Amino acid sequence: MFGRYAEHMPVCIPEDPDFAESRAEKAVWDALVEQLPDSAVLLHGQRLTDDRDDIELDLLVLWPGLGAAVLEVKGGRVGITDGRWHTDGGGRSSTLRRSPLEQAMVGKHTLYRYLQKRLSVVLTPLVDSAVLPYTILPDDWDVPDAPREKLLDGEDLPRLADRIAGLLRRAHDPDRDDPFVPLEPTLRILRRTHQALENVRLWARQIEDSGNAMTVEQEKLLRILRHQQRAQISGGAGTGKTHLALMKARALVREGRKVALMCYSRGLGRYLQLAVAQWPEEERPAYTGLFHDLAFAWGAEPGADDDSDFWEERLPRELKSLADDRPRRELFDAIVIDEAQDFSSLWWEAVQSVLRNQVKDTLYAFTDEQQRLFPRDGTAPITMSPFQLDENLRNSAQIAEVLGHLSTDQAIVRNDPAFDVEWIESPADDAVATADEVVERLMDEGWNPGDIALLTTGRRHPVHKEHVDEYGWDDYWEQCFAEEDVFYGHVLGFKGLERPAVVLSVNGIRDAARAPKMLYTGMSRATTRLVVVGDLERIRDLGRDARAEG
Repeated sequence: MFGRYAEHMPVCIPEDPDFAESRAEKAVWDALVEQLPDSAVLLHGQRLTDDRDDIELDLLVLWPGLGAAVLEVKGGRVGITDGRWHTDGGGRSSTLRRSPLEQAMVGKHTLYRYLQKRLSVVLTPLVDSAVLPYTILPDDWDVPDAPREKLLDGEDLPRLADRIAGLLRRAHDPDRDDPFVPLEPTLRILRRTHQALENVRLWARQIEDSGNAMTVEQEKLLRILRHQQRAQISGGAGTGKTHLALMKARALVREGRKVALMCYSRGLGRYLQLAVAQWPEEERPAYTGLFHDLAFAWGAEPGADDDSDFWEERLPRELKSLADDRPRRELFDAIVIDEAQDFSSLWWEAVQSVLRNQVKDTLYAFTDEQQRLFPRDGTAPITMSPFQLDENLRNSAQIAEVLGHLSTDQAIVRNDPAFDVEWIESPADDAVATADEVVERLMDEGWNPGDIALLTTGRRHPVHKEHVDEYGWDDYWEQCFAEEDVFYGHVLGFKGLERPAVVLSVNGIRDAARAPKMLYTGMSRATTRLVVVGDLERIRDLGRDARAEG
């Protein structure tokens, strides 16, 4: 065993990492497992993705009382010649695009931003270091942007934990860093993030490998539209618009375009980020996320969540102004927008402003008028008629049949039957409590908690409100995609997302004019099992109203 911590063993996540592609990472991992105290946590391959970066940390050490260290591990014999970093190994030499320390530093800053948005207190100090287990650095090493104390080489391996502890102690600021920040909140966030990424990776693989109607038909449509610079693709719930939006954005990047992939809803925006993170770096859009967050990425100051004028008017105008002032090379030449029916006319002006050529550059909008839930009037600046998707590829036959009674467009149902839709009578004031009982029953029947969503149409569920108030929106959506437990949400925020089982609590709808669309959107989030709780006579009336409008 190495070092003075040999009698202990840290918490290892995962317990048995796969080091098939990196003997260097295994060598560093083994050394730290033997040297770190049992109070520390050692993580391998931690992924982080946001609207600015998508990275993977080779190794991350969380050390109670000392802080956290991001370690970039580089195998082979690493050196620097004429300012260019390179690595030699296996008889080959290759130039590194970025220095190992720069990679570690980017990882450190991304981790800090990520945790700062989700935690009230971040474990600090946070340091970065590069570990070169098969390199022996010369005694006279003196590189201005690569200080020797942050480079840990093969001779440091037997005392690696001591070296990391020294870095953390030197970085400690007694006026800023709290040595007693608990690890549990940080671990909860990182584990949840890892699980969310894994789940999205499985969903993507299922779509790509299935060879089902969705993949075949949508790839055919993309080929038909490949020469169209601007197109609007419309379709009802379950027609696969989000999958098609992702495919189009990726295809545009492969063509060499600078692409922005946008939407309005927080949950859908996070899903798009997680999905894009599965692709090779060179195939990812330059920006993926919320329409409003692009303004923040370009320097706009945040506003209050309850300031509707800020979000509806002032921030979109500021985005347009920011775009007008930016060099043209920093703008986009292709934009893909999912759930584009959410965008107002003012927002479309801002969207066009972030294109290098506002008239000719590529713009694809994916819409569903049946899910136009917000009181905004806006039309995509696309002159041609929409291309219509008319096959429901996601919902079971029974759920799709119910949706047909709330929709002006009849979809062709492609899925098999599953469970009959269940209707439970309940006054609006009691609908949430009754829905809670249904959730308990579904779990007793064998449904996994992570497969269930309880959605409300009126006030938020207490669990929904408490989670957002305590942990914030970012953590709220992270736990949604981690699928650790029942998800409690609102129909307005769950647009574009799905769960195998949905309990829809019709506990009031503020705007009666949009009630049929609210029900349509909520019911369509279920792929297999749907339970509707509320005033059933009122729900039937709304269905008749929707059909009459058609």
